[in-house]
Amino acid sequence: MSKNIIVVFGGVSNENEVSVITGTMAANILKNGGHTVIPVYIAQDGATYCSPELADVNNFKSDNFRTFPKAAIANGGVYIFNRKGRMKKFIKADAALNCCHGGTGEGGAVSGLFQVADIPLASAGIFESSLFMDKYLTKLILSALGVKTAEYAYIKSLEEVDCPHNMPQFPLIVKPVTLGSSIGIEKVNDLKQLQSAVQTALIYDSAVIVEKYLENRREINCAAYFYSGDVVTSECEEAISGGDILSFEDKYQGGGKSVLPAEIPAETAKLIKDTTRKVYSDLNMRGIVRFDYILSGGEIYLSEVNTVPGSLSYYLLSSGFKDFFAVLNAVIEQAVDDFKLKKTKKLLHTGILENISAHSLKGSKHSSN
Repeated sequence: MSKNIIVVFGGVSNENEVSVITGTMAANILKNGGHTVIPVYIAQDGATYCSPELADVNNFKSDNFRTFPKAAIANGGVYIFNRKGRMKKFIKADAALNCCHGGTGEGGAVSGLFQVADIPLASAGIFESSLFMDKYLTKLILSALGVKTAEYAYIKSLEEVDCPHNMPQFPLIVKPVTLGSSIGIEKVNDLKQLQSAVQTALIYDSAVIVEKYLENRREINCAAYFYSGDVVTSECEEAISGGDILSFEDKYQGGGKSVLPAEIPAETAKLIKDTTRKVYSDLNMRGIVRFDYILSGGEIYLSEVNTVPGSLSYYLLSSGFKDFFAVLNAVIEQAVDDFKLKKTKKLLHTGILENISAHSLKGSKHSSN
């Protein structure tokens, strides 16, 4: 059955342009599959726009998107305004798909927006979005779940770099704590390089993860989503970089290459899939999520968890855009089912306000206990 689906993309993020690619791709897949798509674009300045024409990536060249109506998401749908800021139209939504990479979009704010707006979201929720956007919190939760990660230090100022007892041994990788798409990531081999890399990373972010560089590393990815009681995992992919680490150019400008399925032992692939399934299940996650691993020295390390992966990992979960519609449809159906179940839960009304007078609270002390 055809549904009205909001596809939100862009965002106040360094990955805004990459998100446009993902968002317009998803919008056209859903449209070609028979759904009515409501494209919503959030610009880097926070302005929000809505128009069917925003499903065309060409409308983002030379800031052409600013010619389209501004919009707001609330009350179960999208309000569209005219040029004078008056409401022109309201479109009721059946569900939404988050395609915002990085920033507040991937970090939980968009998830919260749709929860407040009372719209089923076919993507990661508030908790897992905000958790895995932060590489430090990711380390903490994975440790609690018994999942191996690389040795690291958490740095919030340049002065902390001069504390060698807190730092793994060189070589190291410096990562801004909340950025994605390999932005600001650098491999360093000595203290001088470390100081420079941390100083640069702190321009982009408020804190930095300094991680042990794992030698002879192989980077393996595995995507997952939840549908009808099961966590579905993809085949493992090996992402091969043009240098020591996967760069922005490797990911988006053709500098790297991919091997799918990865040429790794069957037991290694099974362990990666099982770990993916465990973390996804233990945290009761939703939506399409990609788990990035590193193989080094016979060990498997979980590096990062992406709750809005590039191109929604369609290439891992399907043979092409046409087949990927079934995956998107599945996560949308799951979101609607979850939403209906949540609506059956009772909200408590205590009635305590009936016995409180307005005068009793003016300048008086009262306890909430």
